[in-house]
Amino acid sequence: MESNRRKSAESKVDITTIKEADEIQKAIDKEKRRKRKKEERREELMDMPSYRAMNGIEKVCDKYFLDPLIGFIPGGIGDLFNTVLGLPFIWFSIVHVKSLPLTLAVIHNILIDILLGLIPFIGNFLDIFHRAYRKNMKLIVGYVNDDKEIISQVRSKAVFIAIMIAALCGLIYLLVKVVISGVSSVTDWIGGLF
Repeated sequence: MESNRRKSAESKVDITTIKEADEIQKAIDKEKRRKRKKEERREELMDMPSYRAMNGIEKVCDKYFLDPLIGFIPGGIGDLFNTVLGLPFIWFSIVHVKSLPLTLAVIHNILIDILLGLIPFIGNFLDIFHRAYRKNMKLIVGYVNDDKEIISQVRSKAVFIAIMIAALCGLIYLLVKVVISGVSSVTDWIGGLF
């Protein structure tokens, strides 16, 4: 009789162990499918023309310092051209990666680049060190590769970056106003504000 109880108990343990093993295997298979799907999505994103365009812009503008050189084109044309070169980064982050915090971070870097470019002469030299395109590529590649550190960093700073974007837009507006109005001195310009 004891052996029957023992066999019954062992069979229940075996059934439980088999069920647990099946559940574990299903979870493993699900994780493998998720990773495979994520890898396919990553490859799909990296094969897109806009990704290749961003990669080319980053290399040419930041590696070979074309960004600061274009900034020397007078009349704000160089800065406008550099701004247009930032549009693929914004497009890719909002349309393909579909991340608002990432898009805010990309816009933030581009606005800093614009602000630096608007500072006569000095801004173009500072632009050598800012390298907005490289920063944006690093953020986008981090998101595409599911880099937890970059994703968490961008998400934690999203609200602050949104506030900074508003402030940068205000500063850019003021600098453009100064450049367009041709104010000879800062004090005249400040007096004109009030």
